[in-house]
Amino acid sequence: MGSQLELAGSRGVVAGEDNVAQLRGVHFAIDQKLIFRGLDVALRRGEVTAIMGPSGTGKTTLLRLITGQIRADSGTVEVDGRDVAGLGRKELYALRRRMGMLFQHGALLTDFDVFENVAFPLREHARLPERLVRSLVLTKLHAVGLRGAARLMPQQLSGGMARRVALARAIVMDPDILIYDEPFAGLDPISMGVVMRLIRSLNDALGISSVVVSHDVREIAQIADQSYILSEGKVVASGSPKELHDHPSPIVRQFLEGLADGPVPFHYPAPDYYGQLLAAGQAARGRGPARCGPVPASSSRARAR
Repeated sequence: MGSQLELAGSRGVVAGEDNVAQLRGVHFAIDQKLIFRGLDVALRRGEVTAIMGPSGTGKTTLLRLITGQIRADSGTVEVDGRDVAGLGRKELYALRRRMGMLFQHGALLTDFDVFENVAFPLREHARLPERLVRSLVLTKLHAVGLRGAARLMPQQLSGGMARRVALARAIVMDPDILIYDEPFAGLDPISMGVVMRLIRSLNDALGISSVVVSHDVREIAQIADQSYILSEGKVVASGSPKELHDHPSPIVRQFLEGLADGPVPFHYPAPDYYGQLLAAGQAARGRGPARCGPVPASSSRARAR
């Protein structure tokens, strides 16, 4: 793996304490449903940052705020010290070109082969001679171990291979920030291990900053430098994997240990169970006589016709 990654190049960026992106006091709601209430998150440059939390806590929404797809109702979202909400369209597109995105399940273009999938961002955003495009694509495919699969179609790939092709596409523009949205979803243990090592190795070899949204607690703990756990619209815990492991918060314990009982309820909010069953029974009995009563004359005539 190391020899492959050396061919991918190195940007020579040294990880420091400065932040590549930061959210301060962010409030955001969708259809009057509050998603974030005073969210504070700092993504340190050169590190792998994990964003975790129960389903529906806004993890993917956070990524959309960072990439400028949506704007916060209040608070600030900064990338490299620039307020994303204040950027014009041209500036925002330029910012996005510095980001790579690994979508859930890869999102490969099914009509293109592996080579053309990886080449797609280059053809869209850069005017490069074909010889250089070929060199860049093969270099990135080599970095993820799939140079020999360049002419396969997406339908011929396993789930793990498809995810690695999508990763090669995400890094082909040499981004400063690499964003992963559920990179381990649906992968078998071997493929998951390969993708995990690639996330960590590529981050270090290319000197980039990685943001990983994931539910896979044990796996992400092996590669993340820092992690945030979101719940109820804010950060409930943050720190290194070890610090989270020792965190006393009940909701952190419930999430990390996969407990059914805890602050995050198993049941969606509903009326009292037995009360609802009793009311349903009473309603059914109330309709019974109506169904057994005499047929209205109009209905009888209608049936006769």
